[in-house]
Amino acid sequence: MADPKPSREVDAARVFAAYRDHINAGLASLCKFMGFEGVEWRAEGCKIWDTEGREYLDLLAGFGTLALGHRPPAVAAAVREQLDRMPLASRVLLDETVADLAAELAEMLPGDLQKMFFCHSGTEAVEGALKLARLHTGRPKIVAAENGFHGKTLGSLSASGREVYKQPFAPLVPEFSHVPFGDVEALAAAVDEETAAVILEPIQGEGGVIIPPDDYLPAARELCDRTGALLILDEVQTGLGRTGTMFACERSGVAPDIICLAKALGGGVMPLGAFAGSPEIWAALEENPLLHSSTLGGNPLACAAGLAAIREIKRLDLPARAGEMGEKALAELDDLRAAHPNLISQVRGRGLLIGIQFTDADIAGLVIAALAQRRVIAAYTLNNPLVLRIEPPLIITESELEQGLSALREAVAQAAELVSSLEE
Repeated sequence: MADPKPSREVDAARVFAAYRDHINAGLASLCKFMGFEGVEWRAEGCKIWDTEGREYLDLLAGFGTLALGHRPPAVAAAVREQLDRMPLASRVLLDETVADLAAELAEMLPGDLQKMFFCHSGTEAVEGALKLARLHTGRPKIVAAENGFHGKTLGSLSASGREVYKQPFAPLVPEFSHVPFGDVEALAAAVDEETAAVILEPIQGEGGVIIPPDDYLPAARELCDRTGALLILDEVQTGLGRTGTMFACERSGVAPDIICLAKALGGGVMPLGAFAGSPEIWAALEENPLLHSSTLGGNPLACAAGLAAIREIKRLDLPARAGEMGEKALAELDDLRAAHPNLISQVRGRGLLIGIQFTDADIAGLVIAALAQRRVIAAYTLNNPLVLRIEPPLIITESELEQGLSALREAVAQAAELVSSLEE
């Protein structure tokens, strides 16, 4: 690997000041407080180097985006080739790369999800899915789960379930209601003949890695079939191998009417999202193919990354790898919980989407900061600050995973000492 240090001097103070003055002062202060004020320069696999040449182990993977790690060679090569040929489409002629990605993805998706729309991000995918559900059914209501997270654009935010992100922007899109996640009876009481769709995550990622009962998704599927509502599954974070199967819903044997994807779909190189549905549902968009559109969404450069990414995920059998590595990590983390029951209340997860729930949000913050001191990158889940996530690239090696877990053990021990000293 080339020298990770930059070939020119980078003024970290200038970068921090620019973040503070021109991007977001609160974000700059948060990064500094948590110990992540270094300026990143280079990355490869599961490692990042800052401008001082310091090495970091990435256990966050861009909140699940980097399934293939940083700068995966096959994806980067595909993007370079497309860049030299045609990075953006004319939007008038047809494009082979976009067509090939759609066809290959259609072969992988559960059920009869043969039609798709490409965009830039998960929140855009959710927006499109919500629009399609209302268009197809002619119904207004959307039922979502408390503590869910579907993005921060207006429609996606309306479907999300944490008030701290929603209340400042009220009033949101009308006709959204929320029920406790995993509660079949509450879901059944909320869905009626006016419901266009139920939107759920198979596992609530930002909610704190919450896994529902095994019968929950099958019950949601049966309920939607009975009432004529559509089932939308948001697999933006769980899809493409993260939880040990290609799509998390496969473990329940449930196929949605509409699925939302992003994050890992772009291979960690380009932003790329998609929502997909069955031909029957998609017919509502085909009468007027410009009813839902995006000038830059699904551009050839991003689709080249997506095509290379899904081929690499399949070639490396990353869903199986995530399952095996996750099982080992969960066993070790459960031992850590048993050693510190006053700090850690629960460890849960599936594959390499793992949540460590602390007894206090401040303790979670202390552990994240202690990990930063050891140059290990981690973060809490957006809807549950009690929960620290372990969500590394799916290509992480056993030695890298052990390095991260060792640092975590040390960080928890450091937090335990501090808590003990404060109690004396």
